[in-house]
Amino acid sequence: MFPIRDHNPSGRTPYVTYALIIANTVIFLGYWVLFTDPAALDAFFERWALFPAHISQGYGYTGILTSMFLHGGVMHLFGNMLFLFIFGDNIEDMLGHLRYLLFYLASGVAAALLQYLADPGSAVPTVGASGAIAGVMGAYLLLFPKARVDILIILIIIFKVLPIPAWLLLAVWFGLQIFSGIGSAGAEGGVAYWAHVGGFVAGLVMIAPVWLARGGPAFWNRTHGQPPHPAAKYAIGRTHIPRAGTRQNGRKGPWSGV
Repeated sequence: MFPIRDHNPSGRTPYVTYALIIANTVIFLGYWVLFTDPAALDAFFERWALFPAHISQGYGYTGILTSMFLHGGVMHLFGNMLFLFIFGDNIEDMLGHLRYLLFYLASGVAAALLQYLADPGSAVPTVGASGAIAGVMGAYLLLFPKARVDILIILIIIFKVLPIPAWLLLAVWFGLQIFSGIGSAGAEGGVAYWAHVGGFVAGLVMIAPVWLARGGPAFWNRTHGQPPHPAAKYAIGRTHIPRAGTRQNGRKGPWSGV
């Protein structure tokens, strides 16, 4: 089950969102060949990923920023860019291009810092954009809680598109991050759940002044939690998708994906 689109059209072209998607993709393709050489990939991550243990030892601070433009595999990249594509344009529309870029980067930094605080001695590299994207999701939850989001449910060979309110999807997602973060204490790799939590909370906090400037709860009362413009409409019918095998490019390794 994962989101495929929302019913919340943007009032302006989301140039920054598009640029971030392109930048993440181009950077990934730039080192994608290293997945066939584990030693070279480890050396690359050693230089550019976030290592909490390095921060504790007084170096490696650049990884706080650069790690949010790295990914550990094709599906890792695709999942993050899909979420950014769905939710990013509306936050960029509300903030404007420059403020949105600063908001995105600040969310990523907050995500990295909480991941560090959760385990400052960890020698596992953290890579991925979803800490920053979690900030975008937190902002979306506060501004458009009842915007409809279409999720694709896959049960073996059954494909079903189901529209649900954004608050349900985002609240469940956030709850799972906290639950999983607590349950993964001491794990040596996998998903950087606390980075997701840190980014999400940072996004909520940073967007709160924008929400309050529009009236706070009165903004919700005026719009009933919906986007303050007509929702996009999509024709949803029977989905005919051929079955095919999937294969993830990239090796599994001792890194935490954000």
